[in-house]
Amino acid sequence: MFRSIQLACALIVALSVPCRASDTPGVTATEIKIGGIFPLSGAASSIGQVGRGVLAYVQSINDRGGINGRKINYVTLDDAYSPPKAFEHARRLVESDEIAFMFSQLGTAGNTAVAKYLAAKKVPTIAIVTGATKFTNAKDYPLTTTGLVSYDTEGKIYAKYLMRALPTAKYAILFQNDDLGRDYVNAFKAVLGADFDKRVVTASYEATEPTVDSQVVALKSSGAQALFIAGTPKFAAQAIRRAAETGWKATVIINFPSSSVAGTLKPAGLENSVGVIVGTPNKDPEDQNWKDDEGVRTYRAFFDRYLAGSDITNTSYLTGYQQGMLLEQVLKQCGDDFSRDNIIKQAKSLKNLVLPTALPGIRINTSENNNMIWTQLQLQRWTGTRWEQFGEILDASSE
Repeated sequence: MFRSIQLACALIVALSVPCRASDTPGVTATEIKIGGIFPLSGAASSIGQVGRGVLAYVQSINDRGGINGRKINYVTLDDAYSPPKAFEHARRLVESDEIAFMFSQLGTAGNTAVAKYLAAKKVPTIAIVTGATKFTNAKDYPLTTTGLVSYDTEGKIYAKYLMRALPTAKYAILFQNDDLGRDYVNAFKAVLGADFDKRVVTASYEATEPTVDSQVVALKSSGAQALFIAGTPKFAAQAIRRAAETGWKATVIINFPSSSVAGTLKPAGLENSVGVIVGTPNKDPEDQNWKDDEGVRTYRAFFDRYLAGSDITNTSYLTGYQQGMLLEQVLKQCGDDFSRDNIIKQAKSLKNLVLPTALPGIRINTSENNNMIWTQLQLQRWTGTRWEQFGEILDASSE
């Protein structure tokens, strides 16, 4: 009888204990297994280096003893920017590798391909590297947080800038024919309203196309005085170069995913890129104005140790570094409760977080109703040798 009472009490205690490490796939007393999918090869491999940046930062965490005594096992797979491969990898990570959650998966199409599957499996997807507007709907994606300023916010910032700088001009938009590109176009439509069809000419391209030369030539012939390029680095570089070759003296704006000097401006030609504008939340580690900044100095030391031989002008590594800092913060906030419920709860509980490589004035705040890690940008212009910031910190409501 006494033995039965003991067993009953033990059962009650067990059922009353919250789901912690031992109950979560991928979490043991010594390890947290996390998954990531990136285009480490193929046409988008320049931005895929975000994954290598995250891996390097994870290594630095492990070298410092891990999180609460646990090392991070970050399993990264290469989808070559292919949605079917992304889905295949997601299934492997969940069903074979048994990860605790997905972190920093890169690419709008890839994240779209796996979203329903991961939601059905109740796997959190933290700090996904896409600004696709649909993912910012916290109600529709309750297990997701986003790791880029939304394309809607970014596009509105650019549209409002052009309306101030070139109030009577015609604008051209070259966009990737997927959710990434269309979100930017829709942002311009929201700002320009009824004037959009009269003042904006667009041309799309598929991510599988070899070049966008013909689209650029067609847009130039419209007489537009500004060109906004909404795509990935390979095509942004082609467009900048082709515009210069044809003598098109347009004001050129590129989107943040294409803002890397190494990934976009160098292939386009640094001389061809003079005057190019983009928004960023980050300090430029190559800008001499930040040479004595503690956050930048720490990043450069990290880069020399963990990414030696890589090109520091590819700021996809910096994005990965910042993603790593976000991962570290979320896991620290979890304490010893690494249940999936607590992981997403902590990812949505970032309060006035300042990353040392972010521009002054940019803070991170997430909540149950706001799953966007970044919401602010500052405009900057390429001088030929460096990015020069101008104006104020902006968000979607900025005039």
